[in-house]
Amino acid sequence: MVKLSVVVPFFNVQTYAPDTLASLRANARDDFEFLLVDDCSSDDTPELLERAVRDLPGARLIRHERNEGLATARNTGLDAARGEFVAFLDGDDWLSPGYYGRLVAAAEGLGCDFLRTDHTSVTGRARSVRRVPVPRRGEVLDPRGSILPAHRTTSVDYPFAWAGIYHRRLLDRGLLHFPHGLRTAEDRPWIWRLHREAKSFAAIGELGVFYRRGVATSLTQIGDVRQLDFIRAFDQVIAETAQDEDAERFLPKAVRTYCAVIAHHVGSVEKFEPEVARKLRAMSAGALRRMPQPVLDEALDAMGGERAAVLRKLRRRRPAPPPPAPPGGRGPAVGTDPSEVAA
Repeated sequence: MVKLSVVVPFFNVQTYAPDTLASLRANARDDFEFLLVDDCSSDDTPELLERAVRDLPGARLIRHERNEGLATARNTGLDAARGEFVAFLDGDDWLSPGYYGRLVAAAEGLGCDFLRTDHTSVTGRARSVRRVPVPRRGEVLDPRGSILPAHRTTSVDYPFAWAGIYHRRLLDRGLLHFPHGLRTAEDRPWIWRLHREAKSFAAIGELGVFYRRGVATSLTQIGDVRQLDFIRAFDQVIAETAQDEDAERFLPKAVRTYCAVIAHHVGSVEKFEPEVARKLRAMSAGALRRMPQPVLDEALDAMGGERAAVLRKLRRRRPAPPPPAPPGGRGPAVGTDPSEVAA
């Protein structure tokens, strides 16, 4: 029986993939499988993966015929996963030896639906530790109870899919797949859905995953139109949260976080191509008008200051229509990584 399935998408990461693959070898066990998804790379990544499947125990190579993006590549791996547990790793990050064995042991000991971990953020030679914003460690908790308060950083503001391990029952319930086709912020609807619908989770202080920032091919380093997928991602968060039985309690958090991310992007508008910058402002205006207006007013009053003024000005602009969802889907940055932006 396969104990753990690790889903690892790769796209044009020939410089970093050897470190990633070496760290997977240092985590291999007879009951682990590694699902290496090549998202139609055009550099030497495919050759590196072909060699890897020959000497990495449990490795399976899956190829996309066209580039689909991180969300869809992860879904491809999930569709092939056979393990009792599932974990994720990105093709330019790496692990400490034995990390996955420790995660599996912790998850089995706690018996919860999913487990969240701290991680090390790496920019060049600089390293810093990022903690899961959950104060009670090693204790099984209700995920819904960790969404609030709206004005503080909480567990839904720590969306990194690779910082944890997930029981297969979540996959069987349809809770682990990502919104098809999203090129950025794909983990925001995902983490909100987990916290609304899973039954239990825990956070531990295990440090063993290294998140490489500042990679030139990362979308957080490219100011093109794909960055604007954050609007479709947060539209989904708002729409799904509005259907929740506790929508009145949860929507202020969702709206405030959405506003913070819009303010972050608009405040860094110089990173975008001119046409994309114009589209960002128009789409952000449309997003603000689609939000529940009384909740938005309260969020802006609470935020105050320059950010609120910028957002109020945006709301008065002529809005763009909502972004279309990609066809055939499974589901409805230079500077600071927007995944680190909270309320």
